[in-house]
Amino acid sequence: MDILKRIAEHRAREENLMWRGTFAEYLELVRKNPQIAQTAHSRVYNMIKSAGVEENEDGSRSYQFFSREIFGLDRSIERLVEEYFHSAARRLDVRKRILLLMGPVSGGKSTLVTMLKRGLEEYSRTDEGAIYALDGCPMQEEPLHLIPNELRPEVEEELGIKIEGELTPYNRMRLETEYGGCIEDFPVRRILFSEANRVGIGTFSPSDPKSQDIADLTGSIDFSTITRYGSESDPRAYRFDGELNKANRGLMEFQEMLKCDEKFLWHLLSLTQEGNFKAGRFALISADELIVAHTNESEYKAFIANKKNEALQSRIIVMPMPYNLRVSDEEKIYSKLIKQSDLGHVHIAPHALRSAAIFSILTRLKESKKQGADLLKKMRLYDGESVEGFKGADLEELRNEHADEGMSGIDPRYVINRISSALIRRDTECINALDILRALKEGFDQHPSITKEQRERYMNFISSARKEYDELAKKEVQKAFVYSYEESAKTLMDNYLDNVEAYCNMNKIRDPVTGEEMDPDERLMRSIEEQIGISENAKRAFREEILIRISAYARKGKRFDYSTHDRLREAIEKKLFADLKDVVKITTSNKTPDEHQLKKINEVTKRLIEEHHYCPVCANELLRYVGSLLNR
Repeated sequence: MDILKRIAEHRAREENLMWRGTFAEYLELVRKNPQIAQTAHSRVYNMIKSAGVEENEDGSRSYQFFSREIFGLDRSIERLVEEYFHSAARRLDVRKRILLLMGPVSGGKSTLVTMLKRGLEEYSRTDEGAIYALDGCPMQEEPLHLIPNELRPEVEEELGIKIEGELTPYNRMRLETEYGGCIEDFPVRRILFSEANRVGIGTFSPSDPKSQDIADLTGSIDFSTITRYGSESDPRAYRFDGELNKANRGLMEFQEMLKCDEKFLWHLLSLTQEGNFKAGRFALISADELIVAHTNESEYKAFIANKKNEALQSRIIVMPMPYNLRVSDEEKIYSKLIKQSDLGHVHIAPHALRSAAIFSILTRLKESKKQGADLLKKMRLYDGESVEGFKGADLEELRNEHADEGMSGIDPRYVINRISSALIRRDTECINALDILRALKEGFDQHPSITKEQRERYMNFISSARKEYDELAKKEVQKAFVYSYEESAKTLMDNYLDNVEAYCNMNKIRDPVTGEEMDPDERLMRSIEEQIGISENAKRAFREEILIRISAYARKGKRFDYSTHDRLREAIEKKLFADLKDVVKITTSNKTPDEHQLKKINEVTKRLIEEHHYCPVCANELLRYVGSLLNR
């Protein structure tokens, strides 16, 4: 790649975006595309929507804008977009509220806000997200503010837009002194949002209340210019460089808002409700911006307990941001964080991150009062797995049982810290699930917030995660031992289905070799059904349910195959593995394998590497471990 050439191309693209013209020319742009004059909330909503919206089978929506970085928070994000951004984009009263993301540490709040800021920067560079401002304005003000209030109703009807806000003192003075009141000649330019350049995106972080100045929010007087302009109330003697000034037309992040001194929050009262704020010795200054704050649950509870904060409480919309509760999405979080480190080259054995994720999710789940719904079953249901005795309605009931589920438990940072410790400590290019679970357990004593009671509870979850991994490990090895596994499973399933069909229809089954008619093979059917706990009394209902599913698929022109029915697939797999268990046990545990066994081990190792993403190190470790499990 020619780096200098790419830099030149990038500079040329940026320059092409820098449109300049007069207010008269800007009006023509608005006439052709009224969306140019959209509000900050509308801009954010359209930015999110433009990335794509996916309709799920259950009627929920997934917003692709967030799917690159945030995992497992689909329900929270859907609520955030629909209840806040969408409503605010329609100019409903919600836009006059501060958006407060409230959740536990490392729950994705800061990541979400960062994505919104980076997204706005990119969106302002597209045709759809183009934004224009008065040239030379430190607050990148909306040019339509130049239009006098008396004329606005006619202009709004003509252009199909709505104009809100008053001209700032600085631009009001410029209009009179530089352009003699000729609105049409006032220069306008296209702007590109940039947090680094402090255009359209601001960030306010609380610090020591004694040293932090309100000027950080609203700007300050430039005392060096007072002798030149003669008054502190002259707009030219004021620096409009506070975060509220610079975030106009875009977004301001208020980091850890509730840690801030109260006097800083007072300025948000009129900004949220009236769309303006007080700065210096001027009239109220209009601002159109989305304020996103974030905090943790304990600080929020302390905030609402203080009666002095009632005025601000009514101007806040709280969006809970709990931890992810899906194992598969937790794995994605860990993978993302590891890839961002310098340890991306270290091989992590399959199911290692899943084991850590199982532990994390178990610490975040709340016990259910629903009969039979222990934490492991609940975890599987949340992860989209089928669990015997539970339906879709049960899943929704479980989710609604505890409003604060996911607001506590082990955070991803702790897990990543312990994985990092395991990666650094072991002088190897590969770590497995046992290494990670061991590192998690050893870290309990170093974690200051884990109480003795929690430690005992977490140790039990480590054991549960270990047992889950043991099952996964045995299944992985047994799978690798089966030659043409899918073909074997398909053959066994076809045989089972033939017998089930004959049983339900009270027919005979024909032997494919001799042509002889026989009764359905009850022993074969029961040997498969018993693998998933189907009782003698429940066998007919299970078989009829399978037959109904086959008929439903046939009516839709679909083929019922091995992967169609989760429970039947599980039964087939367990049956195959049960038949093979003794072979696996002998082969993996023999310290001095004979030639045939050695050949089989090499074949299995090769299959684990080529088909299941193991490396030679973790493949051999897996075989030794499973051998020890089967011999217990």
